[in-house]
Amino acid sequence: MRRILLVLTFVAVAVSAFADIFDRPAEVNLVVDNAEAFTRKHAEALRAKLDSFERATTVQIQIYTTKDLWGYDIVDFAQRLGEGWGVGKEGANNGIVIVYKPKTLTEDGEVTIQTGYGIEPLIPDAVCKQIIESEMIPRFQQGLIYKGIDQAVDVCISLTKGEYTSEKYMADKAKIDYIAKAIAQAIILFLVIIPGCLFVIFFIIALCLGVFKGDTISSGSGSSGGSSHRSYHVSSHRSYGGGHFGGGGARGRW
Repeated sequence: MRRILLVLTFVAVAVSAFADIFDRPAEVNLVVDNAEAFTRKHAEALRAKLDSFERATTVQIQIYTTKDLWGYDIVDFAQRLGEGWGVGKEGANNGIVIVYKPKTLTEDGEVTIQTGYGIEPLIPDAVCKQIIESEMIPRFQQGLIYKGIDQAVDVCISLTKGEYTSEKYMADKAKIDYIAKAIAQAIILFLVIIPGCLFVIFFIIALCLGVFKGDTISSGSGSSGGSSHRSYHVSSHRSYGGGHFGGGGARGRW
């Protein structure tokens, strides 16, 4: 009986804690780092940036890191968090929720950006996806979690403030991708193709010189009995306002 009571107590505590996740906190904390992804200095820097942005615009950007999604899909988790906490100003629905779950030995890392109804026109789903793939995941893969999230926040701030449009952001990223591919192709050209061509030219010149000197091929139709053959190989290797969320956003894995 005692064991049963202990189990029931544990279950009750777990259920209570689980239910509390999506209950609106009494105070605003725009950086909740349950996964301990940031240093104290980085968390404070992010929090100061987001608090200042909220005061200037009323837009709330909520950062939430967690090691456990409690069985939820990360998108569903972020939407429930944004809706339950009321991220964004009521009526304006101008909240953004970024949820980050770290990569482990057995599970992929996951991240999502979810936008309130009022933010969706400024940061469409395709742009959220581009932010995740361009600003966040490449840095996460290098272990630069703070830099990835901080850069994503900067882009969201610029887009919501109207410093540039989502169309310009996508166009700029397309240009950057094009330049990056061109640079990669140029590197391949100079490191693989051109050296290979030079080697072939050198080989042909050496072969021709050998013919004229009579080193490898005799003047007759047959080959010299003492001639040798070589093979060549080339290799290449504040209080929360009550904002609402309706499914706008994107997700990513690494």
